[in-house]
Amino acid sequence: MTTIPVKAVLAALSLTLLLPVVAEAQTPYRYAATTPRNCVDRAKFPNFLAKVRQDAAAQGVSPRGLAALDGLTFDEKTISRDRGQKVFTQTFEEFSGRMVPPRLGRARQMMQKHAALLNRIEKDFGVPAGIIVAIWGLETDFGAYLGDFATIRSLATLAYDCRRPEKFGPELIDVLKIVDRGDMVPSEMKGAWAGEIGQTQFMPSSYLKFALDYDRNGRRDLVHSIPDVLASTANFLKGSGWQRGQGWQPGEPNFAAIQEWNKAEVYARTIAYFGAQLEKGR
Repeated sequence: MTTIPVKAVLAALSLTLLLPVVAEAQTPYRYAATTPRNCVDRAKFPNFLAKVRQDAAAQGVSPRGLAALDGLTFDEKTISRDRGQKVFTQTFEEFSGRMVPPRLGRARQMMQKHAALLNRIEKDFGVPAGIIVAIWGLETDFGAYLGDFATIRSLATLAYDCRRPEKFGPELIDVLKIVDRGDMVPSEMKGAWAGEIGQTQFMPSSYLKFALDYDRNGRRDLVHSIPDVLASTANFLKGSGWQRGQGWQPGEPNFAAIQEWNKAEVYARTIAYFGAQLEKGR
């Protein structure tokens, strides 16, 4: 950076303005929260972790993965976020109008910067570059902000909590498997409060199923490796039924695959719209 004070201030201001927008993009469709925050006994959290350790070991997780549970404590901040969600009421016009225009220029720059990589991915998976870059931009502003929650701690908290243990219990064991196979270390796993990982925000179950080592360095790294991030995103869509050469607007064959990425109609339509705008410029 040149003229550090000016650039640093601008960067800080930009990030401050960005955070609420990106956080909302990650969870555009919200649940009305009525479950009390104290529905489980915090003192029994270590007993829960001991049971998770047994269950994970029974599923083949080795000591390397199990060690990720060491020293975890119940995260009140995660529960606060979970209970603080509000029902999402923005229309497609409101949401897309706020999310797409500020990112369109940067998205086109990313399309140009990574053109060779995106062309290779489109050839391999059949997913147009515009759709992949649209998801990348909407989820984390192209990797600028991944979230600051410790992923394993958040998942352990949500798995122990009484509201949705059936959802987060399996995700907790899956995140231990990611550590166990050497793709990431716990200290690298920071993201949104609900356990999403990486530049396009994969839940651990999707990470295990769809993440790829596209740069061939021996790890599936959705935090640091842009080739892995973008190819894995395309692989998710292909695995969700994406049909090469078909349309992706509402009512067209590939819109259902976008809805597998995010089931919120407003968010899926925004991805489809953003992707179409980017494809027009190619």
